[in-house]
Amino acid sequence: MSKGLAGIMKQAQMMQQKMAKLQEEAAQQTAEATAGGGAVTAVVTGKNQLVSLTIKPEAVDPNDVEMLQDLIVAAVNEALKKVQSKFSEEMGKITGGLNIPGLF
Repeated sequence: MSKGLAGIMKQAQMMQQKMAKLQEEAAQQTAEATAGGGAVTAVVTGKNQLVSLTIKPEAVDPNDVEMLQDLIVAAVNEALKKVQSKFSEEMGKITGGLNIPGLF
């Protein structure tokens, strides 16, 4: 194997190790988002799992369940977007901005 190819392989292995570490760290991170002026708050993990959902009592209107549903969806989606954005940013640092399909 040529020295150039060996160097590329070593760099690829290092990048793979850094990406694996980042994925482990991302699983431990959380992101929080609110909707409806704080009426609904959602917290998700880096593994895209909802771990907390807080609904203020004044947001619960039996005559407007659809509004509450919309607020929940908005808060959860925003929290997921934040955690994905954070992960993509960190992954971009590792890959040097190289877009590798299937990673994020």
